[in-house]
Amino acid sequence: MQTELSTQLGAEHALFGFTPFPAVAAALTRAGGFGVLGAVRYGAADDLRRDLDWMAAHTGGLPWGLDVVMPAKKVESVTEADVEAMIPEEHRQYVRKVLDRYDVPDLPDGQDGGWRITGWMEEVARSQLDVAFDYPVKLLANALGSPPPDVIERAHRHDIPVAALAGSPRHAERHKEAGIDIIVAQGYEAGGHTGEIATMVLTPEVVRAVAPLPVLAAGGIGSGEQVAAALALGAQGAWLGSVWLTTTEADLGSRALTRKLLAATAGDTVRSRALTGKPARQLRTDWTDAWEPGEGPGPLPMPLQGLLVAEANSRIQRYEVEPLLGTPVGQIVGSMNSERSVQAVVDDLTRGFEAAVARLGGIAGAG
Repeated sequence: MQTELSTQLGAEHALFGFTPFPAVAAALTRAGGFGVLGAVRYGAADDLRRDLDWMAAHTGGLPWGLDVVMPAKKVESVTEADVEAMIPEEHRQYVRKVLDRYDVPDLPDGQDGGWRITGWMEEVARSQLDVAFDYPVKLLANALGSPPPDVIERAHRHDIPVAALAGSPRHAERHKEAGIDIIVAQGYEAGGHTGEIATMVLTPEVVRAVAPLPVLAAGGIGSGEQVAAALALGAQGAWLGSVWLTTTEADLGSRALTRKLLAATAGDTVRSRALTGKPARQLRTDWTDAWEPGEGPGPLPMPLQGLLVAEANSRIQRYEVEPLLGTPVGQIVGSMNSERSVQAVVDDLTRGFEAAVARLGGIAGAG
C-alpha cells in the first residue's frame, strides 16, 4: 500500500494516523504506517518533551510526525486568565445546572481542573515547536490550516514537510499559496473539527485544486476498501483518526467510554460546538444536546467554550457519567465494533486494500 508520498516519507504503507496517544502513534509507525502525535492537549512543554522522548525510543528510527494547532495569523498574546475573564457568568451557571441535573460529583480537593485546551494559544504552540525541532520529526501538521509563515520556513530549514487540513478546495488553495507541502482533505464524516463537504466529493476537488501537491484523504475511512477508494480519487494516502480510539494501545481513561464507542452506530455522532466552540463531530450525548440551539445560552466561540467546559468534562469522565460521556469521533464509529491492537487494524486495512484492488483489477480485466 505504497504511494510516492509514503515512499518519500519512509513509510511502508500510505496510512497516516492522527492520535493523542503516543503508544498508538508509535505502534502505527512500527506497523509500517506513519504515526502522528497530536500536541494540542499538552499545556506544558516538559510534558510534550517527555512523550517525544518516549516516541523516539519506541519507533526504532522509523518515521513519525507531530500535529499542532496554530492560527495562520499572529494574534495578540493573551493569557489563560485573560480568556477566563471573558466567559459570562450565565454560561458558568448553565454548566453547573446541567451537571447538577445528573448529580455529577465535584473533583476531589486539589484535583486538577482538566485539560484546558491551551494548545490553541500561539505561545503554547510555539513552545511545543521549540521542543519538537529537537527530535527526528518527519512531518509537521497543523489542524487549523496553514501555520504562520515563519513556522513553515522553520520547518523547511529542518527539512520537515508541513501538512495542513482543509475542508474545501478554497482552503486547500490558500494552503498551497502559503507554502504547505501536503494537504489533508478532511471530509464531513471526520471526527473533530470538520467542514460540510463529504470526503467522496472533497478529495478529488482538492486533488485538482492543488496539483501537483500530494493530498491525503480524511473522514469516514476505516477499512482497506475505503483506503483504496481514497487512492482511486487521487489521494496519496489516508489520514485516519477515529479508528485508533478503540485499539488496545489507546488510553481513553474510561471503560464506559470504550463501551459506548463499540456500541455506537454511524448515526450516533453529531457536529456540535459543545466541546470547543467550533463545529466538531463527536458522540451525541445528553451533554451535546444541552448545547443545541434553543437549549440554554448556547456555546461560546472558540476558545472560550473549551475553557468553560474543561472542568465539567473532567468530572464527567472521572465519574463515568454515561448519559453525558462522549468524545470526538467520526461516522466510522459504526464499524468500530471490537477492541484490537494497532497492528491488527493495520493488517485488516492492508488485506482489505489488496482485496479491493484485486476486485477492481478483475473488473477492469473483464472489460
